[in-house]
Amino acid sequence: MQDSSLKDFPARHLALQGASNFRDLGGYTTHEGRTTRWRHIFRSNHLGQLTASDVEVIRALGVKSAFDFRGVEERAAGVCVVNEITVHSLPIEPTVVAALRAELAKGALTGPVALELMRESYRNYVRDYTHSFRALFSHLLEDSAPLVIHCTAGKDRTGFASALILHALGVPESVIAEDYLLTNRHYKRDVSSVSDLPADVLDAIGSVEVSYLDAAFDAVRQDYGDIEIYLRDGLKLGAVERMALKERYLQS
Repeated sequence: MQDSSLKDFPARHLALQGASNFRDLGGYTTHEGRTTRWRHIFRSNHLGQLTASDVEVIRALGVKSAFDFRGVEERAAGVCVVNEITVHSLPIEPTVVAALRAELAKGALTGPVALELMRESYRNYVRDYTHSFRALFSHLLEDSAPLVIHCTAGKDRTGFASALILHALGVPESVIAEDYLLTNRHYKRDVSSVSDLPADVLDAIGSVEVSYLDAAFDAVRQDYGDIEIYLRDGLKLGAVERMALKERYLQS
């Protein structure tokens, strides 16, 4: 695949062999009528299993930086294989699988319990890890695109981060939800480490639903009042920073 084809015919999802959820945040129209820039910010699952042909695609895209929300053990298990990419660690340790196994040991694990554990993990992104998302935006204001943000599956920590980016750029909530739910179309589940869990539990942790994202924004409203205050006070995006972010990542 040539560099010119990547730029001339933007595709939101890039069908890489070793990363099933690699997507572009470009092409979304904001409330102001501007559009998020194509080929600037990508979101993905981890970059530790890319094939040689995948690496060539990443190089053609010009990606030089990755912002990695994985915890310590996750990072060690899947190191980025693209030598040109500088990886910035913004760790959010995973908690869901351990919580699921605790419920399983008590004989209390059901599909609804798994759904609530997923929602609680999203609330905790706001309560416990706002500093990691704040650091992401500091990098976005300083770093040169193209860049990629990711975790292990590229669906939860990355999904919330992507939603925050699109919010900060002025993309409507309905469009943000649509982008978030694209994971269910493109992510190929790896359940090898949790294959002993019930099918409805695997469905809860192997996909995304709007109630997860809503739980995070409920925590935002509870702790900060609304998303605009969270962007300003939690993520330290004042008027100057918001303007700079839009100039960098929106088309004129």
